Amino acid sequence: MEALPIDPAVVAECRALAARVADGVGRFIQAHSTVSIERTVLRAYGAHGADPDGVPLVNTCVARLQAAGQLGLGAAHALGRELLRGAATIQEAAEALAYGAPPEPPGPGDNLETIRRALAPYTAEALAVIDRSREHREADRERLGTGPTPLKYVIVATGNIYDDADQARAAAQAGADIIAVIRSTAQSLIDYVPIGATTEGYGGTWATQENFRIVRAALDDEQERLGRYLQQVNYSSGLCMPEIAYLAAVERLDMLLNDAMYGILFRDINPRRTLCDQYFSRRVIARAGIVINTGEDNYLTTADAVEAAHTVVASQFINEAFAHAAGLPDELMGLGHAFEIDKGLEDSFLLEIAQAQLVRQLFPKHPIKWMPATKHKTGDIFLAHRVDGLYDLVGVATGQSIELLGMMTEAIHNPYLHDRFVAIKGADYVFRAARHLGDELRWNPDGLVVRRAREVLASAHALLRETVEEGLWSAIARGVFADVKRPETGGRGLEGVFARAPEYLNPVLEALEETP
Repeated sequence: MEALPIDPAVVAECRALAARVADGVGRFIQAHSTVSIERTVLRAYGAHGADPDGVPLVNTCVARLQAAGQLGLGAAHALGRELLRGAATIQEAAEALAYGAPPEPPGPGDNLETIRRALAPYTAEALAVIDRSREHREADRERLGTGPTPLKYVIVATGNIYDDADQARAAAQAGADIIAVIRSTAQSLIDYVPIGATTEGYGGTWATQENFRIVRAALDDEQERLGRYLQQVNYSSGLCMPEIAYLAAVERLDMLLNDAMYGILFRDINPRRTLCDQYFSRRVIARAGIVINTGEDNYLTTADAVEAAHTVVASQFINEAFAHAAGLPDELMGLGHAFEIDKGLEDSFLLEIAQAQLVRQLFPKHPIKWMPATKHKTGDIFLAHRVDGLYDLVGVATGQSIELLGMMTEAIHNPYLHDRFVAIKGADYVFRAARHLGDELRWNPDGLVVRRAREVLASAHALLRETVEEGLWSAIARGVFADVKRPETGGRGLEGVFARAPEYLNPVLEALEETP
């Protein structure tokens, strides 16, 4: 589609301002760690399993180190000391920390370089596991190929992972390119990752390593039958954001819902905890070559989509800046936005086109994720299906990369198989019928679309300037984003944030930060 006539200097300044916002928080991130980051390090080194009550080994290790006042040194520091003291394996070292005598403080011979050398082969293998999974996934994609954009993304949410796997197959057979397993309601608030396969869940299915493996195996099998690569999605957010990113990396997931501010705004997770965790999780994601999906579309479920459109764009710039700081390239940033303007508003369709084209143009290399209407849907399934058709039209005309298909029963219940089938077939029709529509359109320089895009960009620029002046913590606290107020020291999980000691050691993070 023809580019909107917007000022590139304003765009460049928005990006520079967002980088300053992220840098302000980055100083805090570099001086702190969290319990979930340290648990992820233990997982990466190979610690696994749970006690008879189902408490993961990594949780018990970190809790004991925290109780002993040693967590500021990092879990890797303690793990390496156990190896130096005679533990034959990582698992033995982790079990000693979790279930043995109280962790001993460092001794005279426990200097950083000695510990780092003891961990070195395990650090190399931790990275190699991620790399092998990435190579496997990329080889499958290269061999089988993917469909044209917008890629058709659908959800399954039965609560039973085996039923999810069957529904994922059915969605793929109907034409879906990407299948997301919705995570069980409120899992983001639980500070551990359950072990094993699960067959009960409310509003979705538990995110566990075994559940990831089960769905990936089903899609591996199905894609061979269909002759095209199928992409798998889950949620790397909440109190276990880094752990789920790691588990997804080793189980070959393709995309993760991973946002810098979603957990803060919509799950009341402490801002400090969230922003530290997102940095480490994105380091893992960058190494794994996974595409993130950010959550700016959610802003418009709590704020008006016309009045608050600029907050979406400002947040996208900030999410991009945080992702760049974590080594994530543009090609892996699926920045999100949504078709959420009130459908009763005159020219709402033109306003939606303006927003979609603006986002597409501001982030040209990014696999943009386009989300369907939810806020202004009702039980009228016929109107809902018509709305989804217009949404599909905007998506294909403006070149969105990933499109989560809207369901005609969006406002009633989790979709039935037939609802998903109808959504896929409807999208296929619109995408095919209007495949090159964007190539034929030219903007009226004095028209509504251009005027709206310029207004939104100008407002986003002003908001970013304000956020630089007051700091991101303050902006979040006063409800700038999504009309939701979250104070810096409020919310869940703050007790899991701690300052790094001068002797803090995390060779896994060091290696991730060296990733080109």
